[in-house]
Amino acid sequence: MTLKPRVRKWWLVGHIVSAGAWIGIDAVLGILVCTALITGDAAVRATALAALGLFAVWPMLIAAVLALGTGAVLGLGSKYGLLRYWWVAVKLAINVLMAVLILFALRPGINEAATNPEGLLYPVVVAPSLLLFASVLSVFKPWGRVRKESHDPARRDHRTDQTLRTDRRGRGPAPVGARR
Repeated sequence: MTLKPRVRKWWLVGHIVSAGAWIGIDAVLGILVCTALITGDAAVRATALAALGLFAVWPMLIAAVLALGTGAVLGLGSKYGLLRYWWVAVKLAINVLMAVLILFALRPGINEAATNPEGLLYPVVVAPSLLLFASVLSVFKPWGRVRKESHDPARRDHRTDQTLRTDRRGRGPAPVGARR
């Protein structure tokens, strides 16, 4: 399946917006946790922790699932695929891992934050770092393909193929006009 350019752009907009919302929610989570930790006012601390309980888990999970869904559609509808390139596979793994952590680590952590807000420092540092890393992967697209696609066993090793074709021990094709 290949997405038409206009359709792909709309899915890309959805992906960018959902990832941006996720980053924004993470930023607010960090602000509220830091406020609860550094304030000397018990009312401010209680309000910051109550706000965490109201919005941190479910909106963040919705943004994560939307980013996962739109990313999957983009991967399946483009040349990049879901598991064809390392950068896409790593982004997919980060997204799935973080969505699971939201449900099974952050949600219980929010409930325990009333007594121990220091326990939320880890997600406040790790989550934005992973999201930034995923954003960098989207821009630079490093590492190439997960596996080389070759159907002919003789063509799997480029150097062997090059040597067979040119008999020049892997130095590439002979220059025009060169003697053999």
